Amino acid sequence: MTAPHVAGGHELTVRRGQFWIPGERVGTAYGTVQRAPLFVSWEAPPAGAHRIPLVLVHGGGGQGTDWTGTPDGRPGWATRFVEAGFAVYVVDRCGHGRSPYHPDVVGPMGAQFPYEAATALFLPDEMREHQTQWTFARDVGSGEVDQLLSPMGPLPADLAESQRLDADRLGRLLDIVGEAVLVTHSAGGPVGWLTAAARPERTLGIAAIEPVGPPFAEIPGMGTLTWGLTSAAIPCDPPAGSPDEVAGRRIPALAGKPVAVVTGGASAFADFAPQVVDFLNVAGADARSLYLPDFGITGNGHGLIFEANSDETVKPVIDWILTTVAPHEPAAERTQGRTS
Repeated sequence: MTAPHVAGGHELTVRRGQFWIPGERVGTAYGTVQRAPLFVSWEAPPAGAHRIPLVLVHGGGGQGTDWTGTPDGRPGWATRFVEAGFAVYVVDRCGHGRSPYHPDVVGPMGAQFPYEAATALFLPDEMREHQTQWTFARDVGSGEVDQLLSPMGPLPADLAESQRLDADRLGRLLDIVGEAVLVTHSAGGPVGWLTAAARPERTLGIAAIEPVGPPFAEIPGMGTLTWGLTSAAIPCDPPAGSPDEVAGRRIPALAGKPVAVVTGGASAFADFAPQVVDFLNVAGADARSLYLPDFGITGNGHGLIFEANSDETVKPVIDWILTTVAPHEPAAERTQGRTS
């Protein structure tokens, strides 16, 4: 194996930094602590950038590294977005990665994410023939599967509270960043809808990559999408007194909001993606499906952000942002970063 620092693939020089969205201060028997701070790292092109930054929200038990690299050591989507001229903000959701978790203040942990669950989600045996873009070994103990599982930790046992925490911190991140496009993956999808509800004026669009669903589904080992596409309550019009009143109601924060639901051709998530799109459009969003085979990109499963052709799977997302969201920015500002 070639040492990573000489293997190439990271030629672009970037500006980068990091900061925290602090959690609430709470008193405990051993002193005052923070509850569920959120870690943010950012990268931007060396000179200029699109006016609209991207906020990358990882899924399930993962962390921000889901966007920064692949199991075989290549640059991830975050790098490709920067190469396309975007500033990116990559978060570790509350209690994940570099965002500390202590059950006494955040709440009980769920179970640790096991190999069996990871392979069933990302490498299902029944899709082996069709999932041609996982070109690596599939066996537990193989290098790439070890790399896939290593960053995956436990979710909070209370899925609704986990989503509420994430949406609060991401809303405060948008207070700092300004208008942005949210790019979510898998179980990060609900956080995107809730962040849009918290900061509708700052959420210019959402690219939901393989978002969890269908509406009102129970997600094995995690919880239930009680409020349609979220476990936490989301404001409706007219107000919903209970979750069973959500279906068919508008979600004001999503009104006219451009949303792309991106799925791979060898993913079970593609089966219910049309239901997710329909739910969003009934709620008032301007949602559409980006089914990768329609773009000539085939063989991708749930982990399309880090499979062998990840440099290709990101392209329809970049194009959608540039053609659907970016045209809303003033022309002078849109070209500033490209001519600096």
